[in-house]
Amino acid sequence: MMSSIIGQYSFTNVFGGLMILSIITSGLIIFLENRDPSRTLAWLLLIYIQPIIGIIIYLIFGQNIRKNKIRRIDKVYKEYLEISKTKDIGIKIRNEIKNQLKLLKENKSLIDGFYHSEVSRKIMKINLNTSFAPITLKNDLTLFHEGISKFESLIKDIENAKRSINIEYFIIKKGEIGERLKNALIKKAKENVRVRVLYDEGGCWRLVLLHQKYFRDMIKAGIEVKPFLPSRLPFMARKLNYRNHRKIAVIDGNIGYVGGINVGDEYCHKSPRFGFWRDTHMRIYGKASEGLNTIFITDWYIATGEVITEREVDLDINDIKGTIPIQIISSGPDTKWESIKQAFFTAITNAKKCVYIYTPYFVPDEAMLSALKNAILSGVDVKIMFPSISDHRIVHKASYTYFEDILRSGGKIYLYKKGFLHSKTVIVDDDMASVGTTNMDVRSFNINFEVNGFIYDTRTVDELKVQYLKDLQDCVEFTYQDYKDRSILEKIQGSAARLFSPIL
Repeated sequence: MMSSIIGQYSFTNVFGGLMILSIITSGLIIFLENRDPSRTLAWLLLIYIQPIIGIIIYLIFGQNIRKNKIRRIDKVYKEYLEISKTKDIGIKIRNEIKNQLKLLKENKSLIDGFYHSEVSRKIMKINLNTSFAPITLKNDLTLFHEGISKFESLIKDIENAKRSINIEYFIIKKGEIGERLKNALIKKAKENVRVRVLYDEGGCWRLVLLHQKYFRDMIKAGIEVKPFLPSRLPFMARKLNYRNHRKIAVIDGNIGYVGGINVGDEYCHKSPRFGFWRDTHMRIYGKASEGLNTIFITDWYIATGEVITEREVDLDINDIKGTIPIQIISSGPDTKWESIKQAFFTAITNAKKCVYIYTPYFVPDEAMLSALKNAILSGVDVKIMFPSISDHRIVHKASYTYFEDILRSGGKIYLYKKGFLHSKTVIVDDDMASVGTTNMDVRSFNINFEVNGFIYDTRTVDELKVQYLKDLQDCVEFTYQDYKDRSILEKIQGSAARLFSPIL
Protein backbone atom coordinates (compact mmCIF):
# COMPACT_ATOMS: atom_id res chain seq x y z
CA MET A 1 0.00 0.00 0.00
CA MET A 2 2.72 2.43 1.10
CA SER A 3 4.91 1.51 -1.89
CA SER A 4 2.02 2.09 -4.28
CA ILE A 5 1.41 5.56 -2.78
CA ILE A 6 5.12 6.37 -2.99
CA GLY A 7 5.23 5.14 -6.59
CA GLN A 8 2.19 7.22 -7.51
CA TYR A 9 3.64 10.24 -5.71
CA SER A 10 6.98 9.79 -7.48
CA PHE A 11 5.30 9.49 -10.88
CA THR A 12 3.26 12.65 -10.22
CA ASN A 13 6.39 14.54 -9.20
CA VAL A 14 8.35 13.38 -12.21
CA PHE A 15 5.48 14.10 -14.63
CA GLY A 16 4.87 17.51 -13.07
CA GLY A 17 8.55 18.35 -13.19
CA LEU A 18 8.77 17.33 -16.87
CA MET A 19 5.69 19.44 -17.66
CA ILE A 20 7.16 22.51 -15.95
CA LEU A 21 10.49 21.95 -17.74
CA SER A 22 8.70 21.58 -21.10
CA ILE A 23 6.66 24.74 -20.57
CA ILE A 24 9.75 26.75 -19.58
CA THR A 25 11.80 25.35 -22.48
CA SER A 26 9.05 25.93 -25.06
CA GLY A 27 8.42 29.43 -23.73
CA LEU A 28 12.12 30.26 -23.86
CA ILE A 29 12.44 28.99 -27.44
CA ILE A 30 9.42 31.05 -28.57
CA PHE A 31 10.69 34.10 -26.70
CA LEU A 32 14.17 33.88 -28.21
CA GLU A 33 12.84 33.62 -31.77
CA ASN A 34 12.27 37.40 -31.68
CA ARG A 35 9.23 37.14 -33.90
CA ASP A 36 6.29 39.59 -33.92
CA PRO A 37 5.29 40.31 -30.29
CA SER A 38 1.61 39.48 -30.89
CA ARG A 39 2.52 36.05 -32.27
CA THR A 40 4.91 35.43 -29.37
CA LEU A 41 2.24 36.32 -26.81
CA ALA A 42 -0.38 34.20 -28.57
CA TRP A 43 1.83 31.11 -28.47
CA LEU A 44 2.85 31.70 -24.84
CA LEU A 45 -0.80 32.17 -23.85
CA LEU A 46 -1.84 28.93 -25.58
CA ILE A 47 0.94 26.94 -23.88
CA TYR A 48 0.09 28.49 -20.49
CA ILE A 49 -3.65 27.67 -20.83
CA GLN A 50 -3.21 24.18 -22.33
CA PRO A 51 0.40 23.04 -21.74
CA ILE A 52 0.30 19.59 -23.37
CA ILE A 53 -1.95 20.52 -26.30
CA GLY A 54 -0.22 23.89 -26.71
CA ILE A 55 3.27 22.38 -26.92
CA ILE A 56 2.12 19.77 -29.45
CA ILE A 57 0.37 22.40 -31.60
CA TYR A 58 3.46 24.62 -31.45
CA LEU A 59 5.75 21.78 -32.53
CA ILE A 60 3.50 21.08 -35.50
CA PHE A 61 2.35 24.57 -36.47
CA GLY A 62 4.43 27.14 -34.67
CA GLN A 63 8.07 26.82 -35.61
CA ASN A 64 9.42 29.84 -37.44
CA ILE A 65 10.65 28.62 -40.81
CA ARG A 66 12.07 32.03 -41.71
CA LYS A 67 14.29 31.87 -38.64
CA ASN A 68 14.96 28.13 -38.80
CA LYS A 69 14.93 27.32 -42.50
CA ILE A 70 13.90 23.92 -43.70
CA ARG A 71 17.38 23.01 -44.85
CA ARG A 72 16.30 21.04 -47.86
CA ILE A 73 14.20 23.89 -49.28
CA ASP A 74 16.94 26.41 -48.68
CA LYS A 75 19.57 24.17 -50.24
CA VAL A 76 17.68 23.12 -53.36
CA TYR A 77 16.31 26.63 -53.97
CA LYS A 78 19.83 28.06 -53.91
CA GLU A 79 20.98 25.24 -56.17
CA TYR A 80 18.20 26.04 -58.61
CA LEU A 81 19.11 29.72 -58.64
CA GLU A 82 22.74 28.82 -59.34
CA ILE A 83 21.65 26.60 -62.20
CA SER A 84 19.37 29.30 -63.61
CA LYS A 85 22.23 31.81 -63.58
CA THR A 86 24.06 29.69 -66.12
CA LYS A 87 21.13 29.72 -68.51
CA ASP A 88 20.58 32.36 -71.17
CA ILE A 89 17.04 32.85 -69.88
CA GLY A 90 18.34 33.79 -66.42
CA ILE A 91 20.70 36.41 -67.85
CA LYS A 92 17.96 37.73 -70.11
CA ILE A 93 15.49 38.13 -67.21
CA ARG A 94 18.08 39.92 -65.07
CA ASN A 95 18.87 42.36 -67.86
CA GLU A 96 15.14 42.88 -68.48
CA ILE A 97 14.52 43.68 -64.79
CA LYS A 98 17.47 46.10 -64.70
CA ASN A 99 16.16 47.91 -67.78
CA GLN A 100 12.60 48.10 -66.43
CA LEU A 101 13.78 49.52 -63.11
CA LYS A 102 15.79 52.13 -65.02
CA LEU A 103 12.76 53.17 -67.09
CA LEU A 104 10.54 53.41 -64.01
CA LYS A 105 13.16 55.41 -62.12
CA GLU A 106 13.39 57.85 -65.03
CA ASN A 107 9.56 58.04 -65.12
CA LYS A 108 9.47 56.68 -68.67
CA SER A 109 6.78 54.44 -70.17
CA LEU A 110 7.40 50.70 -70.43
CA ILE A 111 5.13 50.54 -73.47
CA ASP A 112 4.87 53.19 -76.19
CA GLY A 113 1.57 54.98 -75.88
CA PHE A 114 0.84 53.72 -72.36
CA TYR A 115 1.43 55.64 -69.16
CA HIS A 116 0.75 53.98 -65.84
CA SER A 117 -0.28 55.78 -62.68
CA GLU A 118 2.12 56.57 -59.87
CA VAL A 119 0.52 53.80 -57.77
CA SER A 120 1.06 51.17 -60.47
CA ARG A 121 4.62 52.27 -61.06
CA LYS A 122 5.44 51.96 -57.35
CA ILE A 123 3.94 48.46 -57.23
CA MET A 124 5.89 47.49 -60.34
CA LYS A 125 9.13 48.69 -58.73
CA ILE A 126 8.65 46.92 -55.40
CA ASN A 127 7.73 43.70 -57.22
CA LEU A 128 10.83 43.96 -59.41
CA ASN A 129 13.00 44.42 -56.32
CA THR A 130 11.44 41.82 -54.00
CA SER A 131 10.26 39.03 -56.29
CA PHE A 132 12.64 38.99 -59.29
CA ALA A 133 9.52 39.30 -61.48
CA PRO A 134 9.75 41.19 -64.78
CA ILE A 135 6.71 43.04 -66.11
CA THR A 136 5.52 41.02 -69.10
CA LEU A 137 3.96 43.19 -71.78
CA LYS A 138 2.39 40.80 -74.31
CA ASN A 139 -0.56 38.96 -72.79
CA ASP A 140 -4.14 38.03 -73.55
CA LEU A 141 -6.22 37.66 -70.38
CA THR A 142 -9.53 35.96 -69.63
CA LEU A 143 -11.20 36.32 -66.23
CA PHE A 144 -13.42 33.66 -64.68
CA HIS A 145 -15.76 34.58 -61.84
CA GLU A 146 -16.85 31.03 -60.99
CA GLY A 147 -15.55 27.48 -61.36
CA ILE A 148 -17.55 25.89 -64.18
CA SER A 149 -16.30 28.26 -66.90
CA LYS A 150 -12.75 28.00 -65.56
CA PHE A 151 -12.70 24.19 -65.69
CA GLU A 152 -14.33 24.03 -69.13
CA SER A 153 -11.57 26.30 -70.43
CA LEU A 154 -8.81 24.40 -68.61
CA ILE A 155 -10.00 20.99 -69.85
CA LYS A 156 -10.16 22.32 -73.41
CA ASP A 157 -6.59 23.65 -73.18
CA ILE A 158 -5.42 20.33 -71.73
CA GLU A 159 -7.07 18.46 -74.61
CA ASN A 160 -5.19 20.69 -77.07
CA ALA A 161 -1.79 20.36 -75.35
CA LYS A 162 1.10 19.36 -77.60
CA ARG A 163 4.19 19.09 -75.37
CA SER A 164 3.67 19.60 -71.64
CA ILE A 165 1.11 20.08 -68.87
CA ASN A 166 2.22 21.26 -65.43
CA ILE A 167 -0.44 21.17 -62.70
CA GLU A 168 0.05 22.47 -59.13
CA TYR A 169 -2.88 22.66 -56.70
CA PHE A 170 -3.38 23.08 -52.98
CA ILE A 171 -6.58 20.98 -53.01
CA ILE A 172 -7.51 18.18 -55.39
CA LYS A 173 -10.62 16.17 -54.50
CA LYS A 174 -12.10 13.03 -55.95
CA GLY A 175 -15.46 13.84 -57.51
CA GLU A 176 -16.96 14.81 -60.85
CA ILE A 177 -14.48 17.64 -61.47
CA GLY A 178 -11.51 15.67 -60.10
CA GLU A 179 -12.33 12.69 -62.32
CA ARG A 180 -12.69 14.90 -65.40
CA LEU A 181 -9.28 16.42 -64.75
CA LYS A 182 -7.68 13.03 -64.08
CA ASN A 183 -9.11 11.47 -67.24
CA ALA A 184 -8.07 14.44 -69.39
CA LEU A 185 -4.50 14.27 -68.05
CA ILE A 186 -4.29 10.49 -68.51
CA LYS A 187 -5.47 10.80 -72.10
CA LYS A 188 -2.74 13.34 -72.90
CA ALA A 189 -0.07 11.29 -71.13
CA LYS A 190 -0.97 8.36 -73.38
CA GLU A 191 -0.47 10.71 -76.35
CA ASN A 192 3.13 11.27 -75.16
CA VAL A 193 2.52 14.72 -73.70
CA ARG A 194 4.74 15.27 -70.62
CA VAL A 195 2.35 15.63 -67.66
CA ARG A 196 3.41 16.60 -64.15
CA VAL A 197 1.18 16.99 -61.10
CA LEU A 198 2.41 18.65 -57.90
CA TYR A 199 0.03 18.58 -54.94
CA ASP A 200 0.01 19.76 -51.35
CA GLU A 201 -0.26 16.81 -49.02
CA GLY A 202 -2.18 18.76 -46.36
CA GLY A 203 -4.72 20.16 -48.80
CA CYS A 204 -5.10 16.78 -50.54
CA TRP A 205 -5.28 14.71 -47.35
CA ARG A 206 -8.50 12.98 -48.48
CA LEU A 207 -6.81 11.63 -51.60
CA VAL A 208 -3.68 10.69 -49.66
CA LEU A 209 -5.56 8.80 -46.94
CA LEU A 210 -8.84 7.67 -48.51
CA HIS A 211 -8.51 7.63 -52.31
CA GLN A 212 -4.94 6.63 -53.13
CA LYS A 213 -6.11 5.01 -56.36
CA TYR A 214 -6.67 8.49 -57.80
CA PHE A 215 -2.95 9.27 -58.00
CA ARG A 216 -2.03 5.61 -58.70
CA ASP A 217 -4.14 5.73 -61.88
CA MET A 218 -2.21 8.82 -62.99
CA ILE A 219 1.17 7.28 -62.25
CA LYS A 220 0.22 4.07 -64.04
CA ALA A 221 -0.57 6.14 -67.16
CA GLY A 222 2.88 7.76 -67.08
CA ILE A 223 2.04 10.99 -65.27
CA GLU A 224 4.68 12.24 -62.84
CA VAL A 225 2.92 12.88 -59.51
CA LYS A 226 4.75 14.36 -56.52
CA PRO A 227 3.78 15.81 -53.11
CA PHE A 228 5.16 19.18 -52.03
CA LEU A 229 6.89 18.96 -48.62
CA PRO A 230 5.40 15.58 -47.65
CA SER A 231 5.03 15.05 -43.90
CA ARG A 232 6.64 11.81 -42.81
CA LEU A 233 7.01 11.10 -39.11
CA PRO A 234 9.07 12.03 -37.19
CA PHE A 235 9.79 15.08 -39.33
CA MET A 236 6.18 16.19 -39.87
CA ALA A 237 6.31 18.86 -37.18
CA ARG A 238 8.68 21.05 -39.20
CA LYS A 239 6.65 20.86 -42.39
CA LEU A 240 2.95 20.48 -41.66
CA ASN A 241 2.30 24.17 -41.04
CA TYR A 242 3.87 25.43 -44.27
CA ARG A 243 1.46 24.58 -47.05
CA ASN A 244 1.67 25.15 -50.78
CA HIS A 245 -1.48 27.20 -51.30
CA ARG A 246 -0.77 27.84 -54.99
CA LYS A 247 -3.19 26.93 -57.79
CA ILE A 248 -1.27 26.85 -61.07
CA ALA A 249 -1.76 25.18 -64.42
CA VAL A 250 0.60 25.73 -67.36
CA ILE A 251 -0.01 24.16 -70.78
CA ASP A 252 2.81 24.04 -73.33
CA GLY A 253 4.53 26.81 -71.42
CA ASN A 254 2.43 29.54 -73.04
CA ILE A 255 -1.01 29.19 -71.43
CA GLY A 256 -1.25 29.72 -67.69
CA TYR A 257 -4.01 29.61 -65.09
CA VAL A 258 -3.85 31.16 -61.62
CA GLY A 259 -6.41 32.20 -59.04
CA GLY A 260 -8.48 30.95 -56.12
CA ILE A 261 -10.20 27.89 -57.61
CA ASN A 262 -8.99 24.46 -56.47
CA VAL A 263 -10.05 21.10 -57.92
CA GLY A 264 -13.31 20.02 -56.29
CA ASP A 265 -17.04 19.84 -56.94
CA GLU A 266 -17.83 22.61 -54.44
CA TYR A 267 -15.91 25.08 -56.64
CA CYS A 268 -18.52 24.37 -59.32
CA HIS A 269 -21.55 24.99 -57.05
CA LYS A 270 -22.11 21.31 -56.24
CA SER A 271 -21.86 21.59 -52.44
CA PRO A 272 -25.16 21.37 -50.48
CA ARG A 273 -23.47 23.30 -47.66
CA PHE A 274 -22.19 26.26 -49.68
CA GLY A 275 -24.31 26.31 -52.82
CA PHE A 276 -23.08 28.95 -55.26
CA TRP A 277 -19.30 29.36 -55.00
CA ARG A 278 -18.06 32.82 -55.99
CA ASP A 279 -14.38 32.80 -56.92
CA THR A 280 -11.92 34.45 -59.32
CA HIS A 281 -9.39 32.81 -61.62
CA MET A 282 -7.64 33.94 -64.77
CA ARG A 283 -6.28 32.42 -67.97
CA ILE A 284 -3.18 34.01 -69.46
CA TYR A 285 -1.94 33.46 -72.99
CA GLY A 286 1.41 35.16 -73.31
CA LYS A 287 4.69 35.98 -71.65
CA ALA A 288 3.30 35.98 -68.09
CA SER A 289 2.64 32.25 -68.40
CA GLU A 290 6.41 31.81 -68.39
CA GLY A 291 6.44 33.33 -64.89
CA LEU A 292 3.89 30.76 -63.72
CA ASN A 293 5.92 28.00 -65.34
CA THR A 294 9.09 29.22 -63.60
CA ILE A 295 7.31 29.00 -60.23
CA PHE A 296 6.16 25.48 -61.04
CA ILE A 297 9.65 24.45 -62.19
CA THR A 298 11.17 25.83 -58.98
CA ASP A 299 8.55 24.09 -56.80
CA TRP A 300 9.10 20.87 -58.74
CA TYR A 301 12.81 21.14 -58.07
CA ILE A 302 12.15 21.70 -54.35
CA ALA A 303 9.89 18.64 -54.28
CA THR A 304 11.96 16.27 -56.43
CA GLY A 305 15.46 17.64 -56.96
CA GLU A 306 14.85 17.35 -60.72
CA VAL A 307 15.83 20.26 -62.96
CA ILE A 308 13.37 20.78 -65.82
CA THR A 309 15.67 22.01 -68.56
CA GLU A 310 13.42 21.93 -71.60
CA ARG A 311 11.77 25.27 -72.31
CA GLU A 312 8.51 23.66 -73.47
CA VAL A 313 7.43 26.98 -74.97
CA ASP A 314 6.22 27.64 -78.47
CA LEU A 315 5.12 31.24 -78.15
CA ASP A 316 4.67 33.31 -81.27
CA ILE A 317 4.43 36.91 -80.06
CA ASN A 318 2.58 37.82 -83.26
CA ASP A 319 -0.28 35.53 -82.25
CA ILE A 320 -0.92 37.54 -79.08
CA LYS A 321 -3.43 40.30 -79.69
CA GLY A 322 -3.39 41.65 -76.15
CA THR A 323 -0.88 44.07 -74.66
CA ILE A 324 -1.82 43.60 -71.01
CA PRO A 325 1.11 44.14 -68.61
CA ILE A 326 1.25 41.43 -65.93
CA GLN A 327 3.70 40.56 -63.16
CA ILE A 328 3.60 37.11 -61.60
CA ILE A 329 4.59 37.37 -57.92
CA SER A 330 5.27 34.49 -55.57
CA SER A 331 5.97 34.50 -51.85
CA GLY A 332 6.53 31.88 -49.18
CA PRO A 333 8.27 31.12 -45.91
CA ASP A 334 11.51 30.43 -47.76
CA THR A 335 11.69 33.82 -49.50
CA LYS A 336 13.72 36.80 -48.33
CA TRP A 337 10.81 39.23 -48.66
CA GLU A 338 7.08 38.99 -47.98
CA SER A 339 6.61 40.04 -51.59
CA ILE A 340 2.83 39.87 -51.99
CA LYS A 341 2.13 41.47 -48.62
CA GLN A 342 4.57 44.27 -49.42
CA ALA A 343 2.92 44.82 -52.81
CA PHE A 344 -0.53 44.99 -51.18
CA PHE A 345 0.80 47.39 -48.54
CA THR A 346 2.30 49.62 -51.23
CA ALA A 347 -0.93 49.57 -53.25
CA ILE A 348 -3.16 50.44 -50.28
CA THR A 349 -0.93 53.18 -48.85
CA ASN A 350 -0.55 54.86 -52.24
CA ALA A 351 -4.14 54.53 -53.47
CA LYS A 352 -5.78 57.78 -54.54
CA LYS A 353 -9.39 56.79 -55.31
CA CYS A 354 -10.46 53.32 -54.24
CA VAL A 355 -9.44 49.97 -52.80
CA TYR A 356 -11.92 47.12 -53.39
CA ILE A 357 -11.09 43.81 -51.73
CA TYR A 358 -12.53 40.32 -51.97
CA THR A 359 -11.33 37.97 -49.22
CA PRO A 360 -12.78 34.85 -47.54
CA TYR A 361 -10.69 35.49 -44.40
CA PHE A 362 -9.81 38.84 -42.85
CA VAL A 363 -7.09 38.50 -40.21
CA PRO A 364 -4.61 41.26 -41.15
CA ASP A 365 -1.49 42.04 -39.17
CA GLU A 366 -1.06 45.48 -37.59
CA ALA A 367 0.79 46.91 -40.60
CA MET A 368 -1.93 45.93 -43.08
CA LEU A 369 -4.73 47.07 -40.77
CA SER A 370 -3.02 50.44 -40.30
CA ALA A 371 -2.56 50.79 -44.06
CA LEU A 372 -6.28 50.22 -44.62
CA LYS A 373 -7.29 52.66 -41.86
CA ASN A 374 -4.91 55.35 -43.16
CA ALA A 375 -6.27 54.93 -46.69
CA ILE A 376 -9.85 55.33 -45.43
CA LEU A 377 -9.01 58.35 -43.30
CA SER A 378 -7.24 60.00 -46.23
CA GLY A 379 -10.43 59.82 -48.30
CA VAL A 380 -9.91 56.61 -50.29
CA ASP A 381 -13.08 54.56 -50.91
CA VAL A 382 -12.28 51.24 -49.18
CA LYS A 383 -14.72 48.37 -49.54
CA ILE A 384 -14.19 44.81 -48.25
CA MET A 385 -16.40 41.94 -49.41
CA PHE A 386 -16.52 38.96 -47.06
CA PRO A 387 -18.57 35.72 -46.93
CA SER A 388 -21.58 35.61 -44.63
CA ILE A 389 -21.04 31.87 -44.13
CA SER A 390 -17.79 30.23 -43.09
CA ASP A 391 -15.67 27.24 -44.00
CA HIS A 392 -13.27 27.96 -41.09
CA ARG A 393 -15.27 28.85 -38.00
CA ILE A 394 -12.53 30.23 -35.72
CA VAL A 395 -11.00 32.39 -38.45
CA HIS A 396 -14.45 33.64 -39.43
CA LYS A 397 -15.24 34.72 -35.86
CA ALA A 398 -11.83 36.36 -35.46
CA SER A 399 -12.35 38.27 -38.73
CA TYR A 400 -15.38 40.11 -37.36
CA THR A 401 -13.30 41.67 -34.58
CA TYR A 402 -11.06 43.36 -37.18
CA PHE A 403 -14.09 44.98 -38.81
CA GLU A 404 -14.36 47.46 -35.93
CA ASP A 405 -11.30 49.48 -36.97
CA ILE A 406 -12.38 49.50 -40.62
CA LEU A 407 -15.94 50.60 -39.80
CA ARG A 408 -14.97 53.24 -37.23
CA SER A 409 -12.56 54.75 -39.78
CA GLY A 410 -15.35 55.01 -42.35
CA GLY A 411 -14.67 51.95 -44.49
CA LYS A 412 -17.41 49.66 -45.82
CA ILE A 413 -17.91 45.95 -45.11
CA TYR A 414 -20.24 43.84 -47.24
CA LEU A 415 -21.36 40.29 -46.41
CA TYR A 416 -21.87 38.07 -49.47
CA LYS A 417 -25.20 36.23 -49.25
CA LYS A 418 -25.61 34.39 -52.55
CA GLY A 419 -23.36 31.51 -51.48
CA PHE A 420 -19.73 31.27 -50.39
CA LEU A 421 -17.20 33.95 -51.36
CA HIS A 422 -13.71 32.52 -51.92
CA SER A 423 -12.22 35.11 -54.30
CA LYS A 424 -8.83 36.63 -53.45
CA THR A 425 -8.77 39.88 -55.42
CA VAL A 426 -7.58 43.43 -54.75
CA ILE A 427 -8.54 46.34 -57.03
CA VAL A 428 -6.79 49.71 -56.65
CA ASP A 429 -7.80 52.92 -58.45
CA ASP A 430 -8.16 52.64 -62.24
CA ASP A 431 -5.26 50.59 -63.56
CA MET A 432 -4.09 47.97 -61.05
CA ALA A 433 -5.59 44.74 -59.78
CA SER A 434 -4.26 41.55 -58.24
CA VAL A 435 -5.81 38.10 -58.69
CA GLY A 436 -4.35 35.01 -57.09
CA THR A 437 -4.23 32.71 -54.10
CA THR A 438 -3.41 35.17 -51.29
CA ASN A 439 -5.99 35.82 -48.59
CA MET A 440 -5.99 38.98 -46.50
CA ASP A 441 -4.58 37.17 -43.47
CA VAL A 442 -1.32 36.48 -41.66
CA ARG A 443 -1.18 32.87 -42.86
CA SER A 444 -1.08 33.89 -46.52
CA PHE A 445 1.30 36.79 -45.84
CA ASN A 446 3.81 34.93 -43.64
CA ILE A 447 3.39 31.16 -43.77
CA ASN A 448 1.93 29.71 -46.98
CA PHE A 449 3.49 29.45 -50.44
CA GLU A 450 1.35 31.81 -52.56
CA VAL A 451 1.19 33.29 -56.06
CA ASN A 452 -0.63 36.33 -57.49
CA GLY A 453 -0.84 38.02 -60.84
CA PHE A 454 -0.57 41.82 -60.73
CA ILE A 455 -2.39 43.37 -63.71
CA TYR A 456 -1.77 46.93 -64.90
CA ASP A 457 -4.57 47.50 -67.38
CA THR A 458 -7.55 49.86 -67.26
CA ARG A 459 -9.95 47.62 -69.21
CA THR A 460 -9.25 44.61 -67.00
CA VAL A 461 -9.66 46.76 -63.89
CA ASP A 462 -12.94 48.13 -65.30
CA GLU A 463 -14.17 44.55 -65.83
CA LEU A 464 -13.29 43.63 -62.26
CA LYS A 465 -14.97 46.78 -60.92
CA VAL A 466 -18.16 46.03 -62.86
CA GLN A 467 -18.16 42.52 -61.38
CA TYR A 468 -17.55 43.94 -57.90
CA LEU A 469 -20.56 46.25 -58.22
CA LYS A 470 -22.61 43.33 -59.51
CA ASP A 471 -21.58 41.20 -56.53
CA LEU A 472 -22.55 44.02 -54.16
CA GLN A 473 -26.16 43.34 -55.19
CA ASP A 474 -25.80 39.92 -53.57
CA CYS A 475 -24.47 41.41 -50.33
CA VAL A 476 -25.81 43.13 -47.25
CA GLU A 477 -23.82 45.95 -45.70
CA PHE A 478 -22.41 45.22 -42.26
CA THR A 479 -22.43 48.53 -40.39
CA TYR A 480 -20.76 49.75 -37.24
CA GLN A 481 -24.15 49.52 -35.52
CA ASP A 482 -24.37 45.85 -36.61
CA TYR A 483 -20.95 45.32 -35.10
CA LYS A 484 -22.03 46.85 -31.77
CA ASP A 485 -25.33 44.91 -31.77
CA ARG A 486 -23.65 41.50 -31.80
CA SER A 487 -24.72 39.24 -28.94
CA ILE A 488 -22.56 38.84 -25.84
CA LEU A 489 -21.78 35.27 -26.91
CA GLU A 490 -20.64 36.43 -30.37
CA LYS A 491 -18.42 39.09 -28.81
CA ILE A 492 -16.83 36.60 -26.40
CA GLN A 493 -16.26 34.05 -29.16
CA GLY A 494 -14.79 36.70 -31.44
CA SER A 495 -12.48 38.07 -28.76
CA ALA A 496 -11.29 34.57 -27.84
CA ALA A 497 -10.65 33.74 -31.50
CA ARG A 498 -8.78 37.02 -32.00
CA LEU A 499 -6.38 36.21 -29.15
CA PHE A 500 -5.02 33.45 -31.32
CA SER A 501 -5.39 35.26 -34.67
CA PRO A 502 -1.62 35.79 -35.04
CA ILE A 503 -1.19 32.00 -35.18
CA LEU A 504 -4.33 31.03 -37.12
